[in-house]
Amino acid sequence: MPDFRVIPSIEQVRQRPAIRALEARFGAEATVDALRAAAAAVRRAMAAGDAAYSSEDAVIAELEAGAASRLGETFRPSLVPVINASGVVIHTNLGRAPLAAPAIARVAEIARGYSSLEYDLGRGARGRRDVHAEALLCRLTGAEAAVVVNNNAAATLIVLAALAAGREVIVSRGELVEIGGGFRVPDVMAQSGAVLREVGTTNKTRAADYGAAISERTALILRVHPSNFRIEGFTERPALAELVALGKNFNIPVAEDLGSGHLRPGTDGGQMGGRPRSGPPSDPMGAEPAVQATVAAGADLCCFSGDKLLGGPQAGIIVGRAAVIERIRTHPLMRALRVDKMTYAALEATLAEYAAGRARTTVPVQRMLTTTAEEIRPRAAALAAAVNAISGWRAELVPGLSAIGGGSAPGVELPTWLVAIARDGLTPDALEERLRSLTPPVIARIENDQVVFDLRTVLPHQDSELSGSFRQL
Repeated sequence: MPDFRVIPSIEQVRQRPAIRALEARFGAEATVDALRAAAAAVRRAMAAGDAAYSSEDAVIAELEAGAASRLGETFRPSLVPVINASGVVIHTNLGRAPLAAPAIARVAEIARGYSSLEYDLGRGARGRRDVHAEALLCRLTGAEAAVVVNNNAAATLIVLAALAAGREVIVSRGELVEIGGGFRVPDVMAQSGAVLREVGTTNKTRAADYGAAISERTALILRVHPSNFRIEGFTERPALAELVALGKNFNIPVAEDLGSGHLRPGTDGGQMGGRPRSGPPSDPMGAEPAVQATVAAGADLCCFSGDKLLGGPQAGIIVGRAAVIERIRTHPLMRALRVDKMTYAALEATLAEYAAGRARTTVPVQRMLTTTAEEIRPRAAALAAAVNAISGWRAELVPGLSAIGGGSAPGVELPTWLVAIARDGLTPDALEERLRSLTPPVIARIENDQVVFDLRTVLPHQDSELSGSFRQL
């Protein structure tokens, strides 16, 4: 019969220095709960005949270790930083765009205290939060007005609800896309209360198709940029200017959902050093419509994401004519879809980098997109050398391609240099799994039966951390 008297009371164990340290870190209530669970586990082990707990010292050591382990597991955050060595620049699963340093600093500044989120400092009275970032967005896009919601799906939803609830919205069949996570444009339209009116075919839609569908029930012409796929070959799509002219003839607003939201970072059109999958080298964003161009073409509204090509926080940005934006601003859904002070802080700081002409070097997504393969190669060579210096590891440089990701610029990849990694006794799958178990986790990819790292998406200050991670393994 086990002697349960060797298990000390919880209060007795709480006086020990190790447990006092746990209470200071995790709180008394959580620590007591962990000690009770550890004590119960010891009782079960003793009842099962485990002779390891025959002395009080052994039991106390187990209670301390068990409580620490349980508390660590309970309080471990599920959202943790990772090193993105996958080569996918806008990686939705990894949080999309890393913020620029000025945006991070601005978020910290606003988050640590009170702010003028909904306070008009001039009048000394309650103000409106939906005016934040508007001045910069109008300056950068040429729009009359702007408003921000929590993501681009929300932007599409509120545009449809505010302008077309109970009425028809004309959309080309070739633009009824599904975005990540199974969200489909027709489903968003249904939730908004708008009625979908499909025109054209999957591969060919003409301006005349839109014109033939217009009736007294028509509330909006919606053009959706199919940002996560591309149809090539026997295709036709009217220019935005044609739809704008049609809308003016019938007094119907025209909106364009640009999705990834290419906001030109400079006056030269944002040239980047990539190429399509086939053909000569070119600007990878060359086929990606810019927000400025949509506004200049006369569209009444344009919506896009803040955390894709723009490189800012998650947000849905709507720019356009002031009268139309006002209808959205005053819609009841606006309160449900509004963003918080941290989002505004990060967005304004990111937009300021564009306005100041610094975005290509200070906004990580823009910097990654403009980095050439030859600029990546020295970093890749340094990592390979560090890995080869560790016994049992092998690394070599191989040419490869990075992906823009995030449903942006489909079919476009960026030339890069990859570091192919191998470890004695580990298959590529096992190695990739081990990398994900590190602190911080390292996210690589398997290509041609090799684990490869693409340093395009590894932030420069993470290079030494990445090299050191192999010693953890």
